[in-house]
Amino acid sequence: MTTSPLIQDQKPGAARRDGHPGIALTVIAACQLMVVLDATIVNIALPHIQNALEFSTTDLTWVVSSYTLTFGGLLLLGGRAGDILGRRRVFMSGILLFTLASLLGGLAQEPWQLLAARVLQGVGGAIASPTSLALITTTFPEGPARNRAFGVFAAVSAGGGAIGLLAGGMLTEWLDWRWVLFVNVPIGVLIAVLTPLYISESERHSGRFDIAGAVTSTAGMASLVYGFIRAADEGWRDSLTIGSFAAAVVLLTAFALIESRAREPITPLRMFADRNRSGTYLIMLSLAAAMFGMFFYIVLFVQNVLGYTPIEAGLAFLPVTVVIALGAGLSQRFLPVLGPKPFMLVGSALAAIGLAWQTLISSDSSYVGGILGPMLIFGFGMGLNFVTLTLTAVSGVAQHEAGAASGLLNATQQVGGSVGLALLTTVFGTASRDEAEKQMPAFLAEATPEQKAEFAQTHQLPAPWGHEVLAQGISTAFIPAAAMAVLALATAWLVIRVRKSDLDALSGSAGPGIG
Repeated sequence: MTTSPLIQDQKPGAARRDGHPGIALTVIAACQLMVVLDATIVNIALPHIQNALEFSTTDLTWVVSSYTLTFGGLLLLGGRAGDILGRRRVFMSGILLFTLASLLGGLAQEPWQLLAARVLQGVGGAIASPTSLALITTTFPEGPARNRAFGVFAAVSAGGGAIGLLAGGMLTEWLDWRWVLFVNVPIGVLIAVLTPLYISESERHSGRFDIAGAVTSTAGMASLVYGFIRAADEGWRDSLTIGSFAAAVVLLTAFALIESRAREPITPLRMFADRNRSGTYLIMLSLAAAMFGMFFYIVLFVQNVLGYTPIEAGLAFLPVTVVIALGAGLSQRFLPVLGPKPFMLVGSALAAIGLAWQTLISSDSSYVGGILGPMLIFGFGMGLNFVTLTLTAVSGVAQHEAGAASGLLNATQQVGGSVGLALLTTVFGTASRDEAEKQMPAFLAEATPEQKAEFAQTHQLPAPWGHEVLAQGISTAFIPAAAMAVLALATAWLVIRVRKSDLDALSGSAGPGIG
């Protein structure tokens, strides 16, 4: 019996249909878009989820944070798994797990069921996302083709949050809140089918899994976030609040010690010896912290104060997606001419200006007069940063540490978003309580019996007093958000030292470095 030359020459793990890089990039980008937008797609559906499953306001925060924390905390381990077990194999496993979790979440009947599904989604995303970035080097040759693929990947990562808000609004209003989860099922199945057809398997590297590092880092960040959220409700002197922060310190210290002594850590600490890479991670962490908080609280404002429907709220964020894409395209085009530092400086400065403007939000603010302008400025600044940060963070990384490097970049975005949202929630909760006390005398004097009965049942002030409380809480929460962007600006100014002469290494080595 003879074997055809085609089968005879085909390498094990090779794509069954080579020569279709566009389809391969679509598959990789679709995975990244799915896992990134799932951090925000549920935001607009949160009021509907709260009513359907009877979440408390505090527990509702975990619908977002349970996903982003697990996703960010396990990304480093997911990247290492791709290096050791083969990136295509791990990529498909993550997609299938993410798809199953989405189905279970859409079927949830109790709060704990939805939160468990969101955690499982985070695990699947953490497995698939870092390998998707690394798979670009398996598919695209070094040079312009690979750099264009990195640009598409970065634009998808940057715009995924805003796209998720739009998609969430459409699905919630036209169908049901459960479809913000169900929508992942057909997409995930299609990705899993196309992957072995158009994407080749990577070379496997020997190594060990740093389970202790993954557990301590994830548990430490979860304790930190819980401490902030608990403080929003119970105050800083609450015993559980103090205990959560203490546990976070112990766990994160243990994580640092484990990584410094592990033979094959998921986070090689020597990566941080490069000032440009360390500065890039800090900029990403700071900007993501501000971005997640902005999306969450502006969604609350446009729905609860301006009275927007879910789809109107989603459409309100469409201009942000456009300016992020414009900023990403501009930076990609002129990066070889100007170098990365100017884009980091201008992008971070614009983000800070947009967030500072949002501290002026009041119950009388309109969408056009008080919301759209600062969002556009912030979004354009983020667009300028994302491509630049992506290329800088993964440049010059050894091949056997590719998964850890790409995972660390994504982890800083997700963990930064979780911690930022929790911190802003603490500030929001304190400011809201103070404003509610100020509004209470006017409410008692002017409210109708029906409004007083509603307050007795919900313990939340109805409009217009409730609008004042919400607006004051949101505007105050944007003060630390603006401070985070200022930190990113200071880091870009004082830490980053990449020169135009480094661009050849930056764009050329970024590809091989993660391959």
